[in-house]
Amino acid sequence: MTASSNNNSRTTKGGGQLYDSVLETIGDTPCIRINRLAPDNVTMYVKAEFFNPAASVKDRLAISIIEQAEARGDLEPGQMVVEATSGNTGIGLAMVCAAKGYPLVVTMADSFSVERRRLMRFLGAKVVLTPRAEKGFGMYQKAKELAAANGGFLARQFETDDNADIHENTTAREIIADFDGGRLDYVITGYGTGGTATGLGRVLRKERPDTKIILSEPANAQLVGSGTAQERTDDGEPAVSHSAFEPHPIQGWTPDFIPLVLQEAIDNNYYDELIPVPGPVGIEWASKLAAQEGIMTGVSGGATFAIAMQVAEKAAPGSVILAMLPDTSERYLSSPLFEAVEEVMTEEEIALMRSTPGYHMPEG
Repeated sequence: MTASSNNNSRTTKGGGQLYDSVLETIGDTPCIRINRLAPDNVTMYVKAEFFNPAASVKDRLAISIIEQAEARGDLEPGQMVVEATSGNTGIGLAMVCAAKGYPLVVTMADSFSVERRRLMRFLGAKVVLTPRAEKGFGMYQKAKELAAANGGFLARQFETDDNADIHENTTAREIIADFDGGRLDYVITGYGTGGTATGLGRVLRKERPDTKIILSEPANAQLVGSGTAQERTDDGEPAVSHSAFEPHPIQGWTPDFIPLVLQEAIDNNYYDELIPVPGPVGIEWASKLAAQEGIMTGVSGGATFAIAMQVAEKAAPGSVILAMLPDTSERYLSSPLFEAVEEVMTEEEIALMRSTPGYHMPEG
């Protein structure tokens, strides 16, 4: 093809950078404008954390926990790493541990999507399942048992300072830079461990006090919204499952206890409003983001975006809204998010097949 006949104006030139490890590619995720779904009176963006190498926001947490433990001398070469996870932290830790040569054991309630445990095993981790009836508290206690019995390093994502610190030092700094000189009226996030909410709150409260932070949680599992304090041990771990918890479909959000990392955001008023969201609404908006914006996020991302759309309806004209998208829809192939997606042809697709004479699939 000659230069004169090439009408494709989209080109790439490379970033001028070679990476020594996959771990160097964590962070610097893009804020992407919403074009077809956003109301006309506001500007909406999503921060697409699935651009991280293991496809979720928890890659940041994973690298922070491991590298800070190395720096403190808490983690020795070849030592087992142990953690309880609903999936994304485990996948992020599996990537980091594979790159650095640490064996990893994760505990996970058997209610979470099968593809998550398979991804962790694919990355070399061992996955110990716990009964779903024991909820997040059960998998948490199992991780403690396994770490103690095997001399393992317990990652403690729900309590460690390394969690919110990495969001203060990277996620928040990226947002500050991306919106430098422009409006940023609202940031919306849910919580799993609370690291994103706390890290963003630390920075935005000081440097962008005009920005309102909206926190969300499942409508049928309103732990923070209940006003009931979490019972804790002396070192901040949950002592019991929270009384307001019910099983919900927003995987990765809201375990059955209020994490210590999130408690800082609660105690210091790092968020301006708490808005609950039903799980089916998160599924609905994740599907709309995929079909109408080409943005593939999971149920938690859909739930966050659902709240962003609620905020947009009441926001002043010209407002700029940013929603955090924690992960990708591919983490949910076996979940209700994909229940309505056909594996074989739909009636409309069969009609299309029949509309031309050749290459028909057998029917019946």
